[in-house]
Amino acid sequence: MRRRSKKGNDQAEVNMTPMLDIVFILLIFFIVTATFLQEEGFDMTPPPPNDEAEPTEPNPVILVQIDAENRVFVNQRATSEDRVLAAVQRIRAEAPQSAVLIEPNDEALHGTVSTIWDDMRVNRIPVNIQRPTGDDNN
Repeated sequence: MRRRSKKGNDQAEVNMTPMLDIVFILLIFFIVTATFLQEEGFDMTPPPPNDEAEPTEPNPVILVQIDAENRVFVNQRATSEDRVLAAVQRIRAEAPQSAVLIEPNDEALHGTVSTIWDDMRVNRIPVNIQRPTGDDNN
């Protein structure tokens, strides 16, 4: 009969030394690189005062209004949708820095507003759209 040999408790041991070395190297790496990071901020010093004189009058605004019945007014003068560009160019001939402000009524047709907007943008006239200030429909 064969004898059974008693095997000792052979447990595999994990060598933790290389893993600890790697952890310490990573820790040192992150500490060293973090100290060299510099956050950039905004320069909060105000600009030097401007020596040029401020303009006494602001640039005039050309007001284009479109009412609920789709009637168009340029500076409170009635005109047709097709003649808005000509009226604006006539006013800009006297004041070339003026911009156009379109005030459409809520009931105005969107096609009219977009046509006027497109005419101004194509001719490189500064334009903006705003709700009428007299509305109580907040």
